[in-house]
Amino acid sequence: MSRGSGPALAARSFHDITASLPGIQSASRSESPWRKDPRRKQTLLSLIDALSELSHDSGLDSDVTIAPNFEDDKDVPSVDERLQITGAESFNRFERRIDYLDKELRNFANAARQLGSSVGILSSAFRLRERLTKVLFLFRENAATLFPRKVQRQSRDSLVNPNLMDRRRQAGQRKHQAPLAARLIIDDNLDPETFPEQFESFAHDVVTFLNCLNEFPEFTDEAVNTSMRSFEGDLKYWASCLQEYKNQFRYPAVQRYIHDLTSEIGDHIDNISGTLSMFIEIGVPTIRFAQQHAASNLLNLSTVATFFSAVTATTLQFSYAQTGDLLSDAVNAFWFSSLVFSIAAAVNSLLGLTWKQAMYRSPGHRVPWWVLIWIKRSPLVFLVMSVACFSAGLMLFTYASNQGAVTSTIITVFTAVTSFGLAAVSAWFASERWIFVQHRGHVWLEDVLLEGINRLNRTHGVVFVRRTCQQCIDRAYSIRASLRRLSCRRLHPSKREDSLPTFHDVPTLTITATTPHPDGPGSVYSASSERPGSSAGPSEDGNFSTVRFDARERLKSAIRSVILLQAPARPMPPRRASSGDIVSGMSPTRFTEPAMMSIRGSRILSLVPKLKGLEPTQELPAHQALVRHLEFSPNGKFLATSSWDRTSVIFRVGEPFTTHRLLVHVRGFIGQVAWSPMGNLLLTRLNRAIKIWSEDGVCRRTIDRQRNVQSMAWLPGGEAILSVEGSEVVKLDLQGKILDVYHFGRITLHNVAVTPDCQRLLGVGALQSSPNGLQPSRTSRVEKRVIVYNMGAKRCENQTPVFNDVRDIMMSRKGVALISYENKAPPQLWKLDLVKDRHHHSVTARLNLRHTYMPKGPIDFVGPSYFGGKDDQLVLCAGKGGDIHIWDRDSAALLHYIRPQTLNGDITCIAWNHATDDPHMFATGSHDGTVRIWSSPNGDGRSEDWSYSDRPTEGSSEMLMMRERVVGSSSTL
Repeated sequence: MSRGSGPALAARSFHDITASLPGIQSASRSESPWRKDPRRKQTLLSLIDALSELSHDSGLDSDVTIAPNFEDDKDVPSVDERLQITGAESFNRFERRIDYLDKELRNFANAARQLGSSVGILSSAFRLRERLTKVLFLFRENAATLFPRKVQRQSRDSLVNPNLMDRRRQAGQRKHQAPLAARLIIDDNLDPETFPEQFESFAHDVVTFLNCLNEFPEFTDEAVNTSMRSFEGDLKYWASCLQEYKNQFRYPAVQRYIHDLTSEIGDHIDNISGTLSMFIEIGVPTIRFAQQHAASNLLNLSTVATFFSAVTATTLQFSYAQTGDLLSDAVNAFWFSSLVFSIAAAVNSLLGLTWKQAMYRSPGHRVPWWVLIWIKRSPLVFLVMSVACFSAGLMLFTYASNQGAVTSTIITVFTAVTSFGLAAVSAWFASERWIFVQHRGHVWLEDVLLEGINRLNRTHGVVFVRRTCQQCIDRAYSIRASLRRLSCRRLHPSKREDSLPTFHDVPTLTITATTPHPDGPGSVYSASSERPGSSAGPSEDGNFSTVRFDARERLKSAIRSVILLQAPARPMPPRRASSGDIVSGMSPTRFTEPAMMSIRGSRILSLVPKLKGLEPTQELPAHQALVRHLEFSPNGKFLATSSWDRTSVIFRVGEPFTTHRLLVHVRGFIGQVAWSPMGNLLLTRLNRAIKIWSEDGVCRRTIDRQRNVQSMAWLPGGEAILSVEGSEVVKLDLQGKILDVYHFGRITLHNVAVTPDCQRLLGVGALQSSPNGLQPSRTSRVEKRVIVYNMGAKRCENQTPVFNDVRDIMMSRKGVALISYENKAPPQLWKLDLVKDRHHHSVTARLNLRHTYMPKGPIDFVGPSYFGGKDDQLVLCAGKGGDIHIWDRDSAALLHYIRPQTLNGDITCIAWNHATDDPHMFATGSHDGTVRIWSSPNGDGRSEDWSYSDRPTEGSSEMLMMRERVVGSSSTL
């Protein structure tokens, strides 16, 4: 820890002041202005002497520091410096993610040029890259405003449009001028107020890029679709929520929230970049192979059609001169039609080949359906029709040319067989495609046919015909067997009749029908019918064996079922860990802060020895389960605790603490206790009830509620209580009567606090849905807000978005609010400022962030943060591991840090005693039900040389004198 004398401290303070001034900062880079002008040097020395005298007068020792941090740490940066570094690192990480996605889009554009119909995907990729440039520029401007010392602004002149198509278009328009090397983005109004519109356009560009990707049916990656659809939904959700902060995007609170969104957006960008990289490696080669295969098929089809056209034209030479009769005219008609269809097939094949390989063509959803059908289906259809017409004409030509009867008959039979096969296969292909589209690939054409046959078999007519046919077959087999026995008896009179094979010895065919099982679409079952009494073994003469007709069908069914069962949908990506653990914020830093810190140092450091003496002095076995909440009474006489063992204990404060009353609850866990401002009543909160107890442990009343009570609070006067229920705050009197209801709209409140003047409510909660009814994706957080509600006008005066999950809010007696967050987010101090509205000529309240209390390292906070000390000048916060941090409220300096080894990592909540004679006393709860009392055994708060409440304030004479000296010296310099 650095130490120095008063002048040295003043010199360092003055150096920090001058470094923060723009004019002096530029001058400090060169040493000549300071050394050449003797007046500046004399002014500097006079200011150092004045600061040294002030430091000695205020009792500042020469061996102590101005802003203490940790007892054993050296060269620890200030809170504001740590926030600047954290914010800059967060933005730099976001910028690297944007650059990586831009790189993947460039690689994808280069790879997609090898594909047909790539103009759509190239255009959408260029538009997406252009949008990334604009979004990154706006986020950089926002970060540069929050962290000016760590993030530099980007000049608009250097903002280059990456869209090469726009450059080519401009180069084409300016033929007589030199083409531009790059087009600057200067036509768009890139202002922070356009964040909602930019998010909307960003979502549109993302979904346009996805639609162009899905235009390639040869390869579809569900991971790409899932990641981009999720990103699109979150962008629309954020855009809808940000619409409510119109004309507030230059407020620090909104700027911090937008900066915190970089972690969520960056995670989405990482997912898209990863899936896009995989698409480039796997999808693009697959699509290129499929397109080459389709082009090869069209080329082969064109070759066959051209060859068939030559054959048809050659054959026409034998018949085109024979006219006059019906048969000859029919032959010429069929062959001329065949020639026309073959030529059309060849030409359309070449047209389809050109269409497939063309890069600059419209995507499929922009082309009429009849154009796609003509290009894709007409070549094969025309070739089939050409073959059919040629076969019919050839059959008729045999009759027209008076060929022999055998020739005409053979040609007719062969033509009929080939035409029937061609028609049957074509119908099968068409039916398979129709069934696949109708049932989305779950049912095959064979399954539909077998199901139809089974339905026909279940009808009475078919059953009668089947029985009749079976009886005829059986009778025929009986007659055949009788004739065979008769012939054998004639040939071998000595052979026994029973040694001959009978009808029942003839093997029966077993037909297996593969149909979908009702238990699932992927299961199959065999329906086998076997004639009873049939023999499975060979007969006596060895000519009869069992026929396994269904082996091939069983194999096909097994393969088909395995394919259906082994094709699961792509799993959803695992829920990622939240990366926005630390809330970034910037404490307001004025150019006189180092000088004021030198004056305030003695008062702050006078508390450090007292805080160092804090240790657990008593252990109270209060409960049998986890201690959920505890609170000292305003008069400091009692300590109330609540636990999950359905009891609440009132301890009498003293040496030692003694159990005053045990409050037993029959049903429900006790989530909160709250003393009245006078300290004579105690509230205990259940799930759907609030109990009012006296300090003697007598239950005055039980107020039952119809909905869950999230939290409760007293009004400053103690005449009524507030019950937080969902998105409403209900004002109740001590008899349980509803006095008023305050509606907070779409906000699900967690806790509220009342201002000392009882005019406004401060509430924290999560947004149920956006104004458009949108919800974030499963991997993103809902928006949280801090709301200022005017109780008299019954309206929300101000809404401030926050990124992390809010837990609790507490008001100090000075009118500042302490907000606690979940998990690793540190507490923050917010100040309520009254602003005059120019349009409505009224006064509205607005929240401004004052400090973020940064801990020593990343910890998991537990329970709400707490004000402590006289006049609430301290801020306490506990961690799950047993950490306890104590900060100075106004400077955010860490005064004392209790390491987790002290309690072996066992803290659930913390509370400070404001009214005891010893100003340094607080209590902590634990998981095993033990309550520990912390105090300074040898400390006496009345022996302090300088009370914190008596320190010079912003408007005091000493502070004004100090400010005038510093400002006067700065103007002289």
